[in-house]
Amino acid sequence: MSDIDLTALTARAMRVLAQLEAYLPPAPPDIDWTAHAFRWRKRGARGWLDAVRHVARIAPDDLQHIGRQKDIIERNTRQFLRGKPANNVLMTGARGTGKSSLVKAMLAQYGAEGLRLIEVDKSDLGDLADIVEMVAGRPERYVVFCDDLSFEEGEAGYKALKSVLDGSVSASGDNVLIYATSNRRHLMPEYMSENLQAKHQSDGEIHPGETVEEKISLSERFGIWLSFYPFKQDDYLDIVHHWLRTLGCPEAHIAESRTEALQWALERGSRSGRVAHQFARDWSARYV
Repeated sequence: MSDIDLTALTARAMRVLAQLEAYLPPAPPDIDWTAHAFRWRKRGARGWLDAVRHVARIAPDDLQHIGRQKDIIERNTRQFLRGKPANNVLMTGARGTGKSSLVKAMLAQYGAEGLRLIEVDKSDLGDLADIVEMVAGRPERYVVFCDDLSFEEGEAGYKALKSVLDGSVSASGDNVLIYATSNRRHLMPEYMSENLQAKHQSDGEIHPGETVEEKISLSERFGIWLSFYPFKQDDYLDIVHHWLRTLGCPEAHIAESRTEALQWALERGSRSGRVAHQFARDWSARYV
């Protein structure tokens, strides 16, 4: 082969490689281990921990009227940070009552002590084992946070989460826990027809059907269940007043906010901490 033919062949090969590179996803960026919070990102088949530059901060003292839930998750998180046995946590209940905010508050309180947060979407739960492996051996303590978690029949993420809760997390070391929030106690839809599968034993004992047992089996893998309930009217107003003070409203304007705060909640059909915070932001913008 002449030098001219070899040069032409090399040039052609370089053009083909350039075209192929245009279709290939770029390599994942290096992980910034100095960050306190991460999101699991996917590009094609590749996943990486993407550092969150601006973390939503909320202090535990900002979370009102969920004292029991706060005490339990603080105790569990402190045990986790000290290398003692700790449990995965499932938080269920009414929307806007502080479930996800409580997880963020743990990061705000204990981030300086080595706590880290990794947010994972439900669609990426199949990568949990990879995430656990990625942080294995790191000195920090990682909470994998799955927000607003629920599954429909046959979703792949259901079995992936079940597998990690049972085996992969405990097998990889003690520096990973899973904190999940959901509006469903058992993470999956429940139907009246499933009650017909229950079996009545001769001694009077009732055994749930296989479908019900399967749904319960996932939530039972969380060692701690925390339930959140809608706030009473006075509790809702307390939360409104707390946020108004935090946002700098004078006491006279706080006292005047009662009627509008109740109307705000009525229009939204919910007396929740989220609704209280939204009202306080609107009211303070008008009067501070």
